Amino acid sequence: MVMRGRPGVWTFAVFCDIIAPKQKADLIDGVIYLAPPESTKAARLFGWLLCLLGDFVERTESGELFMLRVAFRLSAKDGPEPDLAFLKKSRLHLVRKDCVDGAPDLVIEIVDAESVDRDYYKKRALYERAGVSEYWIIDEEIQQITLLRLDCNGKYRKVRPIQGILRSQVLKGFWLRPEWLRTETRPGKAEALRQILG
Repeated sequence: MVMRGRPGVWTFAVFCDIIAPKQKADLIDGVIYLAPPESTKAARLFGWLLCLLGDFVERTESGELFMLRVAFRLSAKDGPEPDLAFLKKSRLHLVRKDCVDGAPDLVIEIVDAESVDRDYYKKRALYERAGVSEYWIIDEEIQQITLLRLDCNGKYRKVRPIQGILRSQVLKGFWLRPEWLRTETRPGKAEALRQILG
């Protein structure tokens, strides 16, 4: 659902005031997008990724992982709430009580039927503009992971898997296999972490 007024009418301050505490939403170019309840399939994938990434970040002491209802204030009219977002330890000073005042270093969005256009196009443009170093788009429906990384000109370039693995440059040592999107080939979280940590 989209809360539309005049184009660009909503500001970050108003967004924070009017969105209910448990309602996931994004503010993009002054437009508020409300997320419907997740499918059970997407919720299971989210839980798996959250535990896997959370354990990895904790073990490597590389920064902090944020999820769902945390808004990142990117401008007066942009405040996305990524499914998962990572902030390096050196940038944790951006964390405020009610939001993060700046862009994350890495974002993961899990695509669902309602968010295809938003995740692939609107958020891509927003995150690129804000300087998010890596943007991972996880699309379980088509079993695809799109990893976008900023180049030296500040533009996203698609990263190709090497030997079936997509590696992060932001989270040193972290990688995923696209085949892990399929429930039947997804290892348990402990086994996936063991493989990643080597």
